[in-house]
Amino acid sequence: MLANNIFTTTNLTFQQQAIATFTYQYQHNILYQQYVDALQINIDRVNVIEDIPFLPIQFFKNNKITTTAFEPEQIFTSSGTTGNTTSSHYIKELSIYQTSYTKAFEQFYGSITQYCVIGLLPSYLERTGSSLVYMVNDFIVKSNHPLSDFYLNEYEHLYLMLQQLEYDKQPTLLFGVTFALLDFAVLYKMNLEHVTIIETGGMKGRGTEYTRQQIHELLKARLGCSIIHSEYGMTELLSQAYTNQTGLFATPPWMKVLVRQADNPLQVSLTGKGVLNIIDLANIYSCSFIATDDIGIIYQNENFEVQGRLDTSDTRGCSLLTA
Repeated sequence: MLANNIFTTTNLTFQQQAIATFTYQYQHNILYQQYVDALQINIDRVNVIEDIPFLPIQFFKNNKITTTAFEPEQIFTSSGTTGNTTSSHYIKELSIYQTSYTKAFEQFYGSITQYCVIGLLPSYLERTGSSLVYMVNDFIVKSNHPLSDFYLNEYEHLYLMLQQLEYDKQPTLLFGVTFALLDFAVLYKMNLEHVTIIETGGMKGRGTEYTRQQIHELLKARLGCSIIHSEYGMTELLSQAYTNQTGLFATPPWMKVLVRQADNPLQVSLTGKGVLNIIDLANIYSCSFIATDDIGIIYQNENFEVQGRLDTSDTRGCSLLTA
């Protein structure tokens, strides 16, 4: 069964697994099948991942995207902005999501049990259905550290907790939405040697637009970190990419990012600059092939950067920063 093979995927087996997933989803996902047929794609000629049709991410806003019929264990929803339609991701098996984010995290950071985990995610905590909150909450529980917790706008309390953790030399993860990290950094100057800050995106149209580099430089200067990490994920995915020491995103083995040309969406490449397409094999029961609205560059080593968003796309609650 395809679901059993997701997390044993390697570079050598990825293409075979992706083509098998495409065939399975074409057969068992009615909306995706209709989309592929509308493009007049001969599925027998889809032999490499560049040939796979990618479903526009906007389809998650107005359609129930499911492969096979099932009663969902969970429905994750995007944050969106006032007046905008939000996306919904119907989850057949939460265990697949749990395995995906756990294995991806361990690939980049090791066991969660060595950390204190702090979630500074006010905009996400103030609503229901956030897949990011679900993941961070699970990390908080599994860390089993007495100071692991979520914070809304209790910046003074957070400041005191971080001071205590620094004094204890406790390795700490701070998952933070961008605007909240900026708000905190403006209020408090610190020297965080034992805290790994993972910025999750999210400015929600708050005033001046800054580049990711500008924000990271400000956070490093105010919070005393040598590097600011980032997480790339979204409601429509069950996997995440994380930045490495070079500041570029890297993916777990069952996730791959490709690039398409804005003026020819069916022209897809493994490297180059354009609009990002994502293959997420963990999306076995929704759609594993998603055409995002994010603009970026994919390098020869498959690491990538995100430079902004298409002008025609809706503003997303977890919108990424401009280049």
